[in-house]
Amino acid sequence: MATAAASSLSEPEVEPQAGPEAEGEEDEVKPAGVGRKVLSGAVSAEAAEAQVPGCDLQQEGVSESDGDEEDAMASSAESSAGEDEWEYDDEEEKNQLEIERLEEQLSINGYDYNCHVELIRLLRLEGELNKVRMARQKMSETFPLTEELWLEWLHDEINMATDGLDRERVDELFERAVKDYICPNIWLEYGQYSVGGIGQKGGLEKVRSVFERALSSVGLHMTKGLAIWEAYREFESAIVEAARLEKVHSLFRRQLAIPLYEMEATFAEYEEWSEEPIPESVLQSYQRALGQLEKYKPFEEALLQAEAPRLAEYQAYIDFEMKIGDPARIQLIFERALVENCLVPDLWIRYSQYLDRQLKVKDLVLSVHSRAVRNCPWTVALWSRYLLAMERHGLDHQMISATFENALSAGFIQATDYVEIWQVYLDYLRRRVDFKQDSSKELEELRSTFTRALEYLQQEVEERFSEGGDPSCLIMQSWARVEARLCNNMQKARELWDSIMTRGNAKYANMWLEYYNLERAHGDTQHCRKALHRAVQCTSDYPEHVCEVLLTMERTEGTLEDWDLAIQKTETRLARVNEQRMKAAEKEAALVQQEEEKAEQRKKVRAEKKALKKKKKTQGAEKRKAAEDDEKEWGEEEEAEQPSKRRRTENSVASGAASAVEEEAELSGRCITVDVAPPSKQKEKAASLKRDVAKVAHDSSKDSVTVFVSNLPYSIEEPEEKLRPLFEACGEVVQIRPIFSNRGDFRGYCYVEFKEEKSARQALELDRKNVEGRPMFVSPCVDKSKNPDFKVFRYSTTLEKHKLFISGLPFSCTKEELEGICKAHGTVKDLRLVTNRAGKPKGLAYVEYENESQASQAVVKMDGMSIRENVIKVAISNPPQRKVPEKPEGRAAPVPRQTYGARGKGRTQLSLLPRALQRQGAAPQAENGPAPGLAVTTSVATEAPKMSNADFAKLLLRK
Repeated sequence: MATAAASSLSEPEVEPQAGPEAEGEEDEVKPAGVGRKVLSGAVSAEAAEAQVPGCDLQQEGVSESDGDEEDAMASSAESSAGEDEWEYDDEEEKNQLEIERLEEQLSINGYDYNCHVELIRLLRLEGELNKVRMARQKMSETFPLTEELWLEWLHDEINMATDGLDRERVDELFERAVKDYICPNIWLEYGQYSVGGIGQKGGLEKVRSVFERALSSVGLHMTKGLAIWEAYREFESAIVEAARLEKVHSLFRRQLAIPLYEMEATFAEYEEWSEEPIPESVLQSYQRALGQLEKYKPFEEALLQAEAPRLAEYQAYIDFEMKIGDPARIQLIFERALVENCLVPDLWIRYSQYLDRQLKVKDLVLSVHSRAVRNCPWTVALWSRYLLAMERHGLDHQMISATFENALSAGFIQATDYVEIWQVYLDYLRRRVDFKQDSSKELEELRSTFTRALEYLQQEVEERFSEGGDPSCLIMQSWARVEARLCNNMQKARELWDSIMTRGNAKYANMWLEYYNLERAHGDTQHCRKALHRAVQCTSDYPEHVCEVLLTMERTEGTLEDWDLAIQKTETRLARVNEQRMKAAEKEAALVQQEEEKAEQRKKVRAEKKALKKKKKTQGAEKRKAAEDDEKEWGEEEEAEQPSKRRRTENSVASGAASAVEEEAELSGRCITVDVAPPSKQKEKAASLKRDVAKVAHDSSKDSVTVFVSNLPYSIEEPEEKLRPLFEACGEVVQIRPIFSNRGDFRGYCYVEFKEEKSARQALELDRKNVEGRPMFVSPCVDKSKNPDFKVFRYSTTLEKHKLFISGLPFSCTKEELEGICKAHGTVKDLRLVTNRAGKPKGLAYVEYENESQASQAVVKMDGMSIRENVIKVAISNPPQRKVPEKPEGRAAPVPRQTYGARGKGRTQLSLLPRALQRQGAAPQAENGPAPGLAVTTSVATEAPKMSNADFAKLLLRK
């Protein structure tokens, strides 16, 4: 940019429309967003047609250069041109419809930032010169424009500037542009443009004035201020005057006294340029600036390394500058921070507070306050500070009133914000009134404004927020105090307090005591007594306090009759209150007892179910184990005992199945081959289906490079092959360990190990990604036994004013459909439909907008909207705080589990065999063999009858 400035200083001004070369140079200076002249149609209609006769008229689709060639065009080319023209007209019609829609939306809500930007873009595409100017003008009155928008506007106006009046309009635009934000590029562009008018009267002084103001504004900018200094020096070097050498010397010395990047190169350039030795004072200033540069470098490097908006880095830089206390540098760092954080109200509040308390420069303070409310119009604190600053610096009453009206239309997020802004304005009006006069114009305005405030809160605010925002009637209380203390009008004050009590405040003791204190200070004893008697009857939160105040007053000022009446009323009231409290306590105790009984009953039922389930599970396990042991011990003997019988049974089963199939085949006329496998083969086949999975012990030392993936569908056949492509996009995957059950079924979760830790962190972004219809959960791998309180929840649980919570949605509503509805009210940064673990929608959604203003407007427009016959509810996202269960202080010591040997619980501890078959000691093996004639005597008549091994085998086979 500095080189461009030097070239422009050494050559006369070249008009932007003088030829194609100048036009190409201008395009190079434009920002990236402007790649072509979108206003070429309008420009050609006004001036460019006469200056550039050789250009193509693309809108008409006709070439001026050669009429004979046009007559000789082929019919196919004519049809192709017609199709192109039709497509162009269709696109133009769509743009016009969109322009009309945006204009209508802005007429409803002038604070829709994105609508302004989109309207300007479309108007530039259509070449609507006057409409573009009007749209930009309207947007700049509502919002401060960014550097890109200003440069785009300035380049368009520069390209169309043809005479002195146009140059004056461009100069005015530059003056407005440099006031919105501290933008070195705009200042540099302003300086270069002013050089073009150096031939006019006072042109040289104008250029120097622009550069001097640029140095005052951004000359201290450590990274971008160097370009301004170089451009200014090169301009002075190009001027052929006797005094130019001293001017360049002065610029070098001023620059070297300021800590800037590349100071060494500037010093070396000065040494080479200067014909005389550098003075000692300049060297000392240069060394001092180098020392300051070393102090500032850590903060500048932190800004260079961080990503936008770098709020934390700017805050640290601001704290450092505040400690040093240089007002110019403090102002500069605030401005630099606000360029990237213009939508952060706290930063504006801190900046304006510093200016109000330290600098107290009228123009600077009011300018910052004005920019603050234009950037964050939804923040009531900024409007309040702006009104106070305007009053503090003595601005006209009409300007303050107009600012207050703008605040009312800014669209605050909460109903209480309107109460606050009304209070600030009413306080300002009260300070204007001279209460020594019985009546004045200011007093009448104050009273009418109080009335208007109450009507506004009751109508406008209550209609929007379903509440007035002033449940305690603070504005009415303020009005009553003004009437009583300043206007000596207790009658009006009593009327106001009667209205306050009828709005649901009569049950609060503090409200009655506030009224009593007002009567005590400005009324009489009779009205004080009357107020306290009413308070005794109506108060429900702290009646004892009111009764005590009444008795104290009667003890001090009342007669015996007044004392007796007060005693009677207070005792009656307190007796009734105590009775009501006892009934409420009994009712609450009964409810607590019922809840405890229900909880005990539920606990008992759960315990019974758990015991029954455990019993069934134990019986099933013991039964299976006994059957396996019996088969193992007696299998050989039974085969020897009844080989023919078992063979006959198996053959009969097989033959029965075969005959049934043969009969079916005969009926259908087909021949079917039957192959029935024996039970032993079927067991082997089922066992072969089980997955042989090697169990791998989890290595906790690799938790930092491992993520835990859960909620996967159980139906995934090859989890590793399915998941590997998903996670390889995050980095190199070392291993995927899916978890299977003992039967070989996938259990729905796995571990994914990466080679690098940053890959694991990037994989966390895949959380909630849809995998075969279910949201996949991805979380850090953490040992819950060592961190029992660890829990990952990626979404905020606090108030987010730029995010909406929508409920009541139809389950069939898709994300695209809801996003299309929400986009009509602002830029949607993120939209999330809440689902259960199975991926089924729950009728809830969270919508994140670009800023709080868009979110508040969306609440107003969408709340109560019907979507497929479902009425939705829309509110600012503010999830309720979850109650953390308290850990009991004293807990019974855990009962130690019974330990067994290395092989677990022995079989002999629980026998599954009938006592008639239990072996006695070291009985001979022959006793287990078949002995039909063997008699076993028993001494107990009720003992089970004798059974052989064959009989017991039959019993097992029958089951």
